[in-house]
Amino acid sequence: MKTRHDCFDRRSGLKQLTLGMGEGAVKEALATIFQEVQHAGGRALFVGGCVRDALLGLAAKDLDIEVYGVSPESLRALLETHFKVEVVGEAFGVMKLHGLPVDISLPRRESKAGRGHKAFDIFSDPSMTPEQAAVRRDFTINAIAYDPVTGDLIDPFLGVQDLEARTLRHVGGQFSEDPLRVLRGLQLAGRFSLDVHPDTIRLSRQLVDEYETLPIERIWAEWYKWAGQSKEPSRGLRFLEHCGWRERYPELDALTGCPQDPRFHPEGNVWEHTLLVADQSARIAERDQLSLEDRAVLVFAGVCHDLGKPETTEILPDRIRSRGHSGKTETYERFLRRIGMPRALADRVIALCHYHLTHIDFQGSTRHVRRVAVALGEAGESLDMLARLVEADHSGRPPLPQEMPQNMRAMLTVAQGLSIQNQAPKPLLMGRHLLAMKVPPGPMMGKLLRAAFDAQLEGEFETLDGAREWIQQYDEWSSEGCSM
Repeated sequence: MKTRHDCFDRRSGLKQLTLGMGEGAVKEALATIFQEVQHAGGRALFVGGCVRDALLGLAAKDLDIEVYGVSPESLRALLETHFKVEVVGEAFGVMKLHGLPVDISLPRRESKAGRGHKAFDIFSDPSMTPEQAAVRRDFTINAIAYDPVTGDLIDPFLGVQDLEARTLRHVGGQFSEDPLRVLRGLQLAGRFSLDVHPDTIRLSRQLVDEYETLPIERIWAEWYKWAGQSKEPSRGLRFLEHCGWRERYPELDALTGCPQDPRFHPEGNVWEHTLLVADQSARIAERDQLSLEDRAVLVFAGVCHDLGKPETTEILPDRIRSRGHSGKTETYERFLRRIGMPRALADRVIALCHYHLTHIDFQGSTRHVRRVAVALGEAGESLDMLARLVEADHSGRPPLPQEMPQNMRAMLTVAQGLSIQNQAPKPLLMGRHLLAMKVPPGPMMGKLLRAAFDAQLEGEFETLDGAREWIQQYDEWSSEGCSM
């Protein structure tokens, strides 16, 4: 079925696709591709995520083109006349154009050949129709094709209708052949604020046992997209809850059964709080225009910050408390390993979670601010980022106000005064200064430098001259006979 959606033809996103995604080399390349394919008797269509994003009015960063009615050999020869072409995949040959965000492929057939994400026999078939090719797509919103020559949207599974209804729905029964599609559902639901269709939830539930077949790098890729690009990450997490996949992450699964003191957490249990904090983290990241990586770190910190509560929560006669939950580093580690997070990012997330309560008893101490900044800096993090997490945590407790706590604001003000809100304090006294003071290289120099930096963090001095004066009063200086 070919459906023409005139209402979407007028949208700027599809207009950009029609015009060739702006100016310059990409526009010229696309014009060449569509003209040459047409001259060869074939038909070229935009497919997949670029069409979906264009319909939503979003910039399409990567362009996928599917070519019908042209053999693989003819298509490659045609493209190599104009571009440097790299072919990826022996059986189904995706052709990448060097230096351009354009992938060109032929329609292909897939058949399940075993268990797991990679167990498929795949081969290209240029004789297929666009409607036939769309059957292999995962979700209806990704099964829409666009012909910039005619202006037609080819939408056999009513993906446009699902986009308008903000519904994530699988294309067909073959969805269950690839368990990775469930994690794609996680990130798509979060990125585009979609509700997952009940039938898709049911099929996903049947795939829980297939989770173990997924390569860890593919698991991480989907989680990273979810954290780095979601507008409402809670929708993805809620999908995992409803389809039973949350049980594959015991650290998350335990949150539902963990109560909180309603005086401080009227929103409910730790799971509900976590969903709210994840959304607040995404909101703050968008507000502050964080990079993709920083945004992902903040959202993951929002998800992880209370993972220690199920192990530490006590229900007392007059209150519920979770003393020491922020220090459960091993719990953060377990979850982050399950999703395949790289070590450098995990260090950042863990540091933020560990210090997310450090503001509570703050009384203006510059010493405290310096030491927290150093600890965060050692993990590649900053007080600015910690403040964002604290704001998200504090704001994820409706109907209480969305705001940064006053104590965290005070810490940030002190940090700004010391110019350490975005970086750790740097030692004032360096090895070259001790060399000038006749201290030879060696263990004693290292010991003196460490002692001086510790004193600097304690607020004993704030200038290099102050550091020089302090070091000469240090006991080890005198005992070692150091002199000017």
